[in-house]
Amino acid sequence: MTEVVTSDFELDTRLAADSVLIADGPLSQIRLMNDDRFPWVMLVPRVPGASEWIDLDGSQQRLLLAEINQVSRHLKQKPNVTKLNIGALGNIVPQLHIHLVGRHEGDAAWPGPVWGSGPAQRFDPGVLAERVEIWRQRLR
Repeated sequence: MTEVVTSDFELDTRLAADSVLIADGPLSQIRLMNDDRFPWVMLVPRVPGASEWIDLDGSQQRLLLAEINQVSRHLKQKPNVTKLNIGALGNIVPQLHIHLVGRHEGDAAWPGPVWGSGPAQRFDPGVLAERVEIWRQRLR
């Protein structure tokens, strides 16, 4: 895939506070959500001003779909992941971002959504760094 350069991109501070950069994909920042309760990755297209899927042109939509598929395949391989939740709500943070969450019966929010299911359980800093490195290796 071809890298899409978007020099005016700025990550919303709320997304930055809740996640850690894994890598830059062709279109999106790939970020690990800092919540140890769920295998949870977020894609943030580096397209200034985008708040909806329809704000992306056709080639950007195809790149984002390829990134969603790639990350989803890796999430589905994680132990205990039997279902993938994919969502782009944006009700609180309007910047376009896609949540990819590995789920299983009996997880901390099952069967409801992960949003509003209690406070995030932050990773220990060493574990967080390890998880980010594992993701980087998977995505190479």
